[in-house]
Amino acid sequence: MSERRAQRRDPVDAIIEQWATVRPDLDTAAMEVFGRMYRLTRAVGARMDKAYGAYELARGEFDVLATLRRSGEPYTLSPRRLSETLMLTTGGMTGRLDKLERAGLLRRSPDPHDRRGLQVTLTEEGLRVVDQAVAAGLAVQTEALSVLSREQAGQLADLLRELLLANER
Repeated sequence: MSERRAQRRDPVDAIIEQWATVRPDLDTAAMEVFGRMYRLTRAVGARMDKAYGAYELARGEFDVLATLRRSGEPYTLSPRRLSETLMLTTGGMTGRLDKLERAGLLRRSPDPHDRRGLQVTLTEEGLRVVDQAVAAGLAVQTEALSVLSREQAGQLADLLRELLLANER
C-alpha cells in the first residue's frame, strides 16, 4: 500500500482488509474500484436528490425535463423517443409525464406528422425549472469533485469513459 493510501482510509479499505484476512486468494482490485464507485454514487446521489427536491422534482422527473431541454428548441420529443433515451418502459414514462403535466412543466399534444402520435413539449415554467435544477445539480457535482484538481477530474472522466464504453452494450 502506498504511503498516500495508508494515510487516507475509507470504508472500502476495511472491507478489502477483511476479505484479505478470510480469503487471501482473492484479487479484490475490482472491488476497490466498484465499491468506491457505488458508495460515491449513493453519497452524491442523495445530495442530487435534495437539490432537485428543492424544485419539487424527483431525479427521474428531472431526467425527463433535462432530456427535453437538451433536445433544443422547441424542446419537443415523442414519448417513445423519451422512453428510448431514458431507457424506460412506456408505462414508466407515462407516469412521469402525467405528474409533470399536472405540475404545468410540460404539455402533451397531437403530433402534426403522425395522427396516432403525441409530442411532449416543455412549458415556459418547465424550461425555467429545469434550467434552475440543472444548475443546482451541477453545483452539487462540482462541489463533490472539488477535492480533485481539474487535471485529475479529467483523467477520472477519461478512465470512466473507457470503462463505460467497454461495458455498456
